[in-house]
Amino acid sequence: MSGKDAQIAAVVAVIRAVRPDVLVLADFDFDASHAALTAFASRLEAADLPYPHRFSRAPNSGRASGFDLDRDGRFGRPQDSWGFGEFAGQGGIALLSRFPIVGTESRDFSGLPWRDLPGKNLPEIEGEAFYPADVRDQMPLSYTVHWDVALRLPSGEHVRIWTYHATPPVFDGPEDRNGLRNRDETAFWLAYLAGRVGGGATDDPFVILAGANLDPADGDGRPEALLELQSHPRVQDPRPASRGAVEASRLQGGANAGQKGDPALDTADWPDDPGPGNLRVDYVLPSRDWEVLDAGVFWPASDDPTRTLIGRDGNLASRHRLVWVDLGLKR
Repeated sequence: MSGKDAQIAAVVAVIRAVRPDVLVLADFDFDASHAALTAFASRLEAADLPYPHRFSRAPNSGRASGFDLDRDGRFGRPQDSWGFGEFAGQGGIALLSRFPIVGTESRDFSGLPWRDLPGKNLPEIEGEAFYPADVRDQMPLSYTVHWDVALRLPSGEHVRIWTYHATPPVFDGPEDRNGLRNRDETAFWLAYLAGRVGGGATDDPFVILAGANLDPADGDGRPEALLELQSHPRVQDPRPASRGAVEASRLQGGANAGQKGDPALDTADWPDDPGPGNLRVDYVLPSRDWEVLDAGVFWPASDDPTRTLIGRDGNLASRHRLVWVDLGLKR
């Protein structure tokens, strides 16, 4: 609201350069009156980017569990929330759209207990459950949210935005509680597509806007569910890329030099020594009902005039880059 925050100005500038019709922002703090989201939407509108339709609900991040989830003998710390957070609503998700949101058809699966996911992988240590029964009864699968948001296009057709922001698959111990949860947060969509959870997916065209926090080839984590989702018969992967990511990988070196994945697909610029380096962790995965017209990652190379929008080190707006896909419905 002050108009003086450099990061907010940079985020607005990046969004203005891409001009998406539908936008998902991760790590956007939630408040019950939507004051932050309303203020941010006003900033966008002042930049000729009106998003009259918005969807945001309280995430699990920062929501106190009442348990010592990391078993360090202390309660009420950020890591004892259902999703890491220093206060309720920290690190939520906001969806902004130029198309109307059909609230009566939208679905929120953020409260699904992890134990109720078909094929779940709950953590164990030395053959015993890591979480006691009362935690397992209440712990949600979602680190933040799992939403299926219905939009109405000008044609009257309904399309779906499926979105989530998974837990980082690190910051745990030999039980791999975060790695397993990260895997299962993506596996939810496979179960949803199979009709095994949440009543099953509709036949509407959809787009998965995912902060999967996972690279399919490099870094930590369990990529099996992600790889299966990318290759699912109803899903296509446009493989958005950028020249800036290739340049950054070459110039920064460190962990990047030993990676197996295509650096052009990277979406996040993380420390390079000791690592993890730059990774592909953010995804736009349309259903096969769509024709992919174009795709990219807003990561301008040093010789691109728009490079100034993300700053000299590239991280003025965020360590994450805006991933975009231009789509048209097949007829």
